[in-house]
Amino acid sequence: MSKFNTNQIHPLIPNSNSYVVEKKYVSIHSQDRDIRAFPISSLFEIQLPQDYENVQSIRLAQWSFPANYNVFGVENNNLLFIFKLTEIYNPNDNGVNDPVEKAVFNVLTSISARDNDNSSYKAFITEGFYNPDQMANELTARMNQAVSTKMFAYAKEFLPDDYSTLVANNFQGYNEFLVAYNAVSQKLFFGNKSSGFRIDNGSDLYFTENLLFDGSCRLDPRKLPDFSNWGLPAYLGFTRVSQDSIEGLAEREYTFYYGDARRTGDNGVWLKADKPGANPYFVVPPAKINFMGPAYFYMELTTNSSFNCIDETNPYNVSEFNRTTNQTNGRVNASFAKIAIPTTPISQWFDNSDQPYKWFNPPIERFRRIAVKLRYHNGMLVNFGTFDYSFLLELTIIRPQIQTDLAKNIPNFSDSFS
Repeated sequence: MSKFNTNQIHPLIPNSNSYVVEKKYVSIHSQDRDIRAFPISSLFEIQLPQDYENVQSIRLAQWSFPANYNVFGVENNNLLFIFKLTEIYNPNDNGVNDPVEKAVFNVLTSISARDNDNSSYKAFITEGFYNPDQMANELTARMNQAVSTKMFAYAKEFLPDDYSTLVANNFQGYNEFLVAYNAVSQKLFFGNKSSGFRIDNGSDLYFTENLLFDGSCRLDPRKLPDFSNWGLPAYLGFTRVSQDSIEGLAEREYTFYYGDARRTGDNGVWLKADKPGANPYFVVPPAKINFMGPAYFYMELTTNSSFNCIDETNPYNVSEFNRTTNQTNGRVNASFAKIAIPTTPISQWFDNSDQPYKWFNPPIERFRRIAVKLRYHNGMLVNFGTFDYSFLLELTIIRPQIQTDLAKNIPNFSDSFS
């Protein structure tokens, strides 16, 4: 009994310095969180079933996420498209005496004569995920709608005679813009059947504001500076330089030679002038479209200590720090796992590929509650809406063993008969 402390009720049993390694798995479902406290499923805390002690390492073993994200949304600041009319079709120069055409010309030229910001047209596309043809149709409708809405509002307030002419003749709205998708070049072609225009990619609204549908602005403090996806034009193949339309003097300049463009039998001619003496105008973006959205998102995992183990670079920004030092502007231990998005909406994907793991030395003593955050590289939270997801954590637990010294005394039965 010399090995035991007999002055205590509970004797101290020495550690044998040997351990058993155990794998423990914890399945976590986003729907199990307190939805009142954590309404957004990509940012929540949750209590685990038990205390986990002597945890040597932890990694993401399996996961299942819904692919229902919006590539185009308010939070992504890529719903707004800004353009101007620069060479408006003049019916007076082409011998057209239609009162509606004259009223339209008067209203549009009056709008264009205003200051730079007020002469711009702002088209908003619907939130969601698009294929190229859907985007072409959406932009066609939204650009014409933007012109029509501003025309009627401006004429009603400042040009009542022209407004009365439009209403009396049942004018249905502006319909000169046309957008088509070239499946070979993978570019969107922007056209107008009678007037010149400018794609205003240099507008400050793309760079400094997140413009909502009601005209108010919302800045997202989580987002890091983004030089590649700075607004809707970046997804459509434009640079930050504004682009003026080209007057189409011959159909061969804008024909799709691989086949039909918008409808069966058009032989690739997607744009035609529709007014006497007019020529169509068109713009071709310098780059291909990009509608796929982010390829990865990151998981951050914390408890009474951080489980994050992945260092992450940050987008370059022009700052005093970057100009005067040669250090990185990245983040150390920024995330716990990097998860690829292998599919497009609407679907569900499952994966269990190898992920980095967090190693604790010494092992973490105990934890039970964890905080989960799912975000993109730019810091914006992943938006799963009302869809649920789940993931599986693998814990490596070491169990210390008790030292035992058992003497094996085998009785000598021959002594009983001596």
